[in-house]
Formats: sequence, C-alpha cells, structure tokens
Amino acid sequence: MTFARTTDPIVAIATASGRGAVGIVRVSGARLAPLIEAVCGRALKPREATYLPFRDAVGEPVDHGLAIHFPSPNSFTGEDVLELQAHGGTVVLQLLLARCLEAAAEADPVTGRPRLPGLRVAEPGEFSQRAFLNGKIDLAQAEAIADLIDASTEAAARSAGRSLSGAFSREIHTLRDALIHLRMLVEATLDFPEEEIDFLQKADAAGQLTKLQSQLAAVQQRARQGALLREGIKVVIAGQPNAGKSSLLNALAGAELAIVSAVAGTTRDVVSQTIQIHGVPLHVADTAGLRDSSDEVEQIGVARAWGQIESADAVLFLHDLTRAEQPDYAAADAQILRGLQGKLPASVPVLDVWNKQDAAPTAAPARGIALSAKTGLGIEALRDQLLAMAGWQSVPEGVYLARARHVQALGKVETHLALAASHLAAQAQLLDLLAEELRLAQNALNEITGEFGADDLLGVIFSRFCIGK
Repeated sequence: MTFARTTDPIVAIATASGRGAVGIVRVSGARLAPLIEAVCGRALKPREATYLPFRDAVGEPVDHGLAIHFPSPNSFTGEDVLELQAHGGTVVLQLLLARCLEAAAEADPVTGRPRLPGLRVAEPGEFSQRAFLNGKIDLAQAEAIADLIDASTEAAARSAGRSLSGAFSREIHTLRDALIHLRMLVEATLDFPEEEIDFLQKADAAGQLTKLQSQLAAVQQRARQGALLREGIKVVIAGQPNAGKSSLLNALAGAELAIVSAVAGTTRDVVSQTIQIHGVPLHVADTAGLRDSSDEVEQIGVARAWGQIESADAVLFLHDLTRAEQPDYAAADAQILRGLQGKLPASVPVLDVWNKQDAAPTAAPARGIALSAKTGLGIEALRDQLLAMAGWQSVPEGVYLARARHVQALGKVETHLALAASHLAAQAQLLDLLAEELRLAQNALNEITGEFGADDLLGVIFSRFCIGK
C-alpha cells in the first residue's frame, strides 16, 4: 500500500460482510455537500442523525436509514465524513456503495462538473490512515484500532481500548519530552564550549539520564505485558505416544478437542487451540507422539510435531508416570530430550510434566509438575506455571496493548541510552557521541507513535486493517 492518493475522496462499507440489523457505508473527503444532496435529497445538520430515504439516480429510495454528516475537522479522519446507516443486508449495502460512486461521477446541476471527482473505494485501513495523516490519532493509536477489533480476550480488548485512548502514547511522549530536554542541554554545551558554566553538571544531566532510564524500564515492562496480551505464546505439548498429550490439551481447554484413545499413535496431525489464562492467550498445539515408526502417515505426523516444536515459545515435555521407570521408556524420553536440546534455543523453556499421577505406582520426580489430565489434578498449577513461562507479571488493569515492534523500538532506546550514559560518564565526556546516541534514542521513540517512520512501515501497518477502517 502506498500514500500516492491520500487526497482522493474514498468510500467503503464499514461493517462486516453478511446479514445484520444495521450496516454502514462511510465516505470521507473534501466538500461532500453535493454528494450528500444527491444521495440524501437534502443538506444535513452537522453531527445530527437524520432519518430519510437514500435515493437512486431517479429519486427512488434504495433504502431508508440514518444519515450523519461530520464536517471537517471534527471527524474521525479529519476530513468531511458522511455515514449512511442502512439495513444490514449485503445487497442493500452494495447498492448504496454503488450509488455513492455513481452520484459522485454525475454532473452537478448547478456547476455542471462531477459532484465529487475521484471518489473511489477505500483500501484496507485507509480511513484510519487518513486519521493518522491528518493528526487525529498517532500511529500507536491507529494500531490499537485494529488490535481492539482483533482482540481474542476481554483483557486484550480492555488494554487495546487504553492504547486507543492514548495511554501508551502519553507514556512515549513523556519519555520523548524528557529526552528532548536532555538533548537541549547537550547541544547547548556543544554550541558554547567556551562558556565557563558547565551546563551538564549544573543541570544534573547524569541524574536526568538515570531517571529517564528508570522511566523507560517501567514502560518496557508494561509494553512487554501488553505485547503478551496481544500475541500470546505458542505452547507445544510433546512426548511419547500415549503419554496423555491429547488428554492434557482437552483438560487445558476445558473441551473435548482431540481424540483420546488407548491406541498408541492415535494423534497423527497437529491439533491446535487458543486458550486464555487470566486473559493471556496461549496457542496450544497437541502433536503426534515422538517415536520411530514404519508407518508412513505416522512418520509425517512426527515430522510435523518436530516442526511445531522448532517454532514454539515454550514446550511441555509430557511423561507417563505409569511407565517412567521402565528402561525402554526412560531411554526413549532421554532421546527426545536430546532432540529438544538440539532443536530449541536456550531461551525457549521446556517444562517436564508428569502425567497420570492418579494411577502412578511411584511419586513423580522433583523437577517439573505432576498432574492427572484425566482427573484434573494439578491442571491449575500447570496453568500458573504456563503464565510464568510466558513472562506474565501484571494484572490486566493498567496494561496497554503493545506490539512486538513497540517492544523492539523500546529495546533500541534502552541500548542508545546505555551508550549515552557511558559517553557521559567518560572522563573526556564524549559529547558528540552522547548527542548522537540521544538523537537515535529519540528517533526510536518517534517510530512508535509515527512522528518519525518510513512510509513502507506505515503501509504494512495500515494494509492489515479491514476495509472500511
């Protein structure tokens, strides 16, 4: 997506496809009055819902509904906006969309020119893009719109709402303002080296930088929690056949999602389910039992299981307590463990889970968690451990939704501030390098809210929105 035609008037159906009680067609652009007159048959009072017929080219009603005109700049996009709220049938909304395009191209009876030249169907996310470009929202708030729509848990929805209201942006602006003030002190020292006054010492630049790093750490912690709420983590259940992987998935999900059988190798493919624990989404995958097999289909299932393991954020290594002391079983578990250690980076946690505690002849080893997927014993402890493995540390209240790119940008800020601190502490006070690191830190902050960012980054972000947003 590009920004080549950001001045064109745009129109789109702004509600989801399918049948519903109400559907909305939205128009945004400059000087919509002629189009409003053609479709609604009259002028509209600003920001006042008016019930009227939506008229076709010969004046016959396409439908009856509410029309609302939001004059610029007091609208979502900052441009003139017209919303037509009609009955939510697919055909009706398509007729209204076509009528808007038709009316825009028709000659105005007064001027003889097209009523709204260049009106076209909006691209995905283009209404939100206009709002961003016109300064109605910043980039973090624009992303929060999509995150609010896509939220898979109540906690994620509430956190996205906080980001949309500007909670995350205000934190970033606070950091940026403090950073700008510090840059000002450094630049003043560079500009007036002959002055006897040491600007940096007098203004306690070192103390300001330390405080800024502390504030950044707090924002980073909340952003990581927000990113976790948005994206969750991928958890893969791995182990030998008949260890109870499918039963564990069902127990965690609270539903019979996977087939459970005493026959080894029942699970031949990956069964995935997203569950939530205290609002945090976990994408759990049940995989085929890991073993050598001559069965071609089972071999494919085992290969897919290892593929899932390699892309996991955490692995539950499931053991069968009723067979744990059998030499062959223990040897196979050891082989799987070597495979896990060879395929997974050290940052991916592997949790030993000892299943079938209700039927086990001996106690489980001290490491890991013992449970019974059949009776539910120990499942709650496993849920708590999964949250800990995910890095969840906060309650949802006060957390704003964030994205991986936000966390990465804050990480760059952290790096630049650390380098700035080292230059400030240097005996020679490397002020040129200090100023450059502070500038780079500010650029990284600006990437989050969009005050500074490449057009291709903005295009990727807005292209993932739905049409009408």
